[in-house]
Amino acid sequence: MNEQSEKLQEIISHAKKLVFFGGAGVSTESGIPDFRSVDGLYHLKYDVPPERILSYSYFMKHTEKFFDFYRDKMLYLDAKPNSAHLKLAELEKSGILSAVVTQNIDGLHQLAGSQKVYELHGSVHR
Repeated sequence: MNEQSEKLQEIISHAKKLVFFGGAGVSTESGIPDFRSVDGLYHLKYDVPPERILSYSYFMKHTEKFFDFYRDKMLYLDAKPNSAHLKLAELEKSGILSAVVTQNIDGLHQLAGSQKVYELHGSVHR
């Protein structure tokens, strides 16, 4: 175990309550690409930037193109929770973790068993 892992384990071991704040790095191990890396969504070439394609106004004006993009680039329905998702769910079940606050929209925290998940950007499942 490296020094950072040991320090994290020490914090968790002595904590009474924790809240986890996470983002894309949690789900990349499950095969879901992040938005900002070299291979991420923001670096792919489109006629319109991805953040515009995912906007309400684009959805209203170009509904079919919106859904084509959404199906091709936002849905990873075969993705499974990885060890990070499972460990967070375990910490919640043990009473140490109070909540997960995530930028991810994939629902993998809930699939792993986490109950109290705050999705800052919503979910592909709703």
